[in-house]
Amino acid sequence: MIHMKKRHFRWMLVILILIVAVTFIKLPYYVTKPGEATELASLVKVKGGYPEKGSLSLMTVKVGPANPYTYLWAKMHPYYEIVPDESIKQEGESDEEYMKRQVQMMKSSQENAVIAAYQKAGKEVSYSFNGIYASSVVANMPAKGKIEVGDKIISADGKTYQSSEKLIDYISSKKPGDKVTFKIERDTKEKTVTLALKAFPEEPGRAGIGVALYTDRNVKVKPDIDFKIENIGGPSAGLMMSLEIYNQLTKTDETKGYNIAGTGTIDVDGKVGPIGGIDQKVVAADKAGKDIFFAPNQNGASNSDYKNAVKTAKDIDSDMKIVPVDTMQDAIDYLNKLKAKST
Repeated sequence: MIHMKKRHFRWMLVILILIVAVTFIKLPYYVTKPGEATELASLVKVKGGYPEKGSLSLMTVKVGPANPYTYLWAKMHPYYEIVPDESIKQEGESDEEYMKRQVQMMKSSQENAVIAAYQKAGKEVSYSFNGIYASSVVANMPAKGKIEVGDKIISADGKTYQSSEKLIDYISSKKPGDKVTFKIERDTKEKTVTLALKAFPEEPGRAGIGVALYTDRNVKVKPDIDFKIENIGGPSAGLMMSLEIYNQLTKTDETKGYNIAGTGTIDVDGKVGPIGGIDQKVVAADKAGKDIFFAPNQNGASNSDYKNAVKTAKDIDSDMKIVPVDTMQDAIDYLNKLKAKST
């Protein structure tokens, strides 16, 4: 009897070791899932800024490397997505390099939000432009081997741009096969590179060269502003940060007591751009009990973030109001027409 118990214990121990060992098996995928709604009032502080009765929140998507367990879990749960490694990290990119790239995009997004909001509120803002730089290069795309991380992009087809977003807009207006000539600076030396645009494998309707860009500049404002955003990367919080800043700068409380979430990139002129993970962000906002959700309209495109957000909200039977926006002003106009939320 004692011998049988020992044998049973050994088998249980072996099974436990195998279970633990499997969690360390890294699959060539990442799992993404709904993240959280994070209120911005505590993270963005304008000196002497006005308070708000409601809230404005940025949305996150949680991302983690897949092992056999998380892979199967994602297969069984709606709004969990399994994506290949190359959709998250560039070829040869370390975890540290990936996080640095995400932080740089967040920094650029913060600067855009500040400039857009201060300009809209009629407050003092100025910035010096230091250039547009390559932060990563995608494998199997035209720029690989032609443009390197750290290269300064001086011009495209002879035109200069004051932000990475403006340059990206220009490139995105082209079709696969179109050629664009770039003047770049590397180690103080200038060179010219002509590249034929190629469709992105994960976005066949969009053409590009496969370079992540960021804008280097110094921004000065009055009144002062302080950001306390940590462990959140990427550019998708731009719209909501601009609205939070604008709301603190202006006497009228744009929230009117509503709990508002949303997503979308922002440029210095207040133009809103598309993001990733819109369905997961809608699910997270609904779970957090938000009243309103702003989604990039993409000028009414058939597969816009807004239309996908509406579909997701319907699928989960959400009462949240999904609002399409192409600009920061669209969001402000919508809020201005709202009646104050009754308590």
